[in-house]
Amino acid sequence: MTDPNPPEDAQQENEVMRETRRAKEQAEAAAKAEKKQIGWKTGVGIGVGSAALLAALLYANRKK
Repeated sequence: MTDPNPPEDAQQENEVMRETRRAKEQAEAAAKAEKKQIGWKTGVGIGVGSAALLAALLYANRKK
């Protein structure tokens, strides 16, 4: 038979375990949100920006 009134220590331990589980779930959800895929527009913007930066560097370093 199980005790209908468990000692306070067992009840407190369950609360701690529950809060630990919730914290882990929140951390996993935050990590999942950070791993979002970037959109194609962002990728194109990064590519164009990189090309412009490279062109500016090549222009600035050319010999006259």
